[in-house]
Amino acid sequence: MARVSALTYRETLWSDLFEGSRPSITCLEPAVLSLETALGLAPKPEAHPSSLELGPDLRRHVVWRMDGGFGCDDHLRWLLARNYHIMVKGFSGRRAYHLAQQVKRWDRYGDVWLGRATLPIDLGRRIACWVKRRPKAGQFEHSYYLTTLKLPSKGVAVNLYNQRGGVEIEQFRQDKQGLHLSARRKQRFLAQKALILLTDLAHNLLADFYHSALVSSRFADFGLKRIVRDLLAVEGCIQFENDQVRHIALLETHPYARTLLDCLVRYCSPG
Repeated sequence: MARVSALTYRETLWSDLFEGSRPSITCLEPAVLSLETALGLAPKPEAHPSSLELGPDLRRHVVWRMDGGFGCDDHLRWLLARNYHIMVKGFSGRRAYHLAQQVKRWDRYGDVWLGRATLPIDLGRRIACWVKRRPKAGQFEHSYYLTTLKLPSKGVAVNLYNQRGGVEIEQFRQDKQGLHLSARRKQRFLAQKALILLTDLAHNLLADFYHSALVSSRFADFGLKRIVRDLLAVEGCIQFENDQVRHIALLETHPYARTLLDCLVRYCSPG
């Protein structure tokens, strides 16, 4: 299963299920092409298929921040040719070692050291490269990173790269625990794929509920699991009239009832 998410809004932008055991690197192009369609970055119908005049003014504001599973040269060239920015960990451990031999000055940031290096290949755009070394088992372990962004320091670049990790921690864990994605399994491939898409729909509806009703309340730090387990499980009833909510009642003795009622009224109110 592969996923692209917008963490600030808690939304899932794209998910898909692939047959067999596929490495991350094979999922990049389907993810990018799907998001281009969803976000209005795809070619206009009247444009020639080979044309890159498909919203470069929009694409140049998009940064693909990815871990090493996506950082091979061919895929990076493909992204850069489509006018995107990148913030990515390189794919090759052997190259990281050789780049580390270029570094003339190592600066310490926390428990790692960073140094600038020059990428030995041309990716078609100006690329900043730095190497990270970390002590492990009495030796240094090396990795390298690439970006097209103009950043004031290596420390800022590392902090920006490290922010990409929330998808695995927040999105997958929340869906597995809150929506029981890991507990539900279908025998047929298409049925399992449909289940994942339905989970995405539920996830995004709850994300909308959070931003529309909970973000300014005492529930602002609730994740998807707590919203489902602690809020949506509060007993009560909602009355409709002509497809409009007319009355909301919650179990008065529940400790969240009064605050949740205010949130539900705000969520159901027009505008």
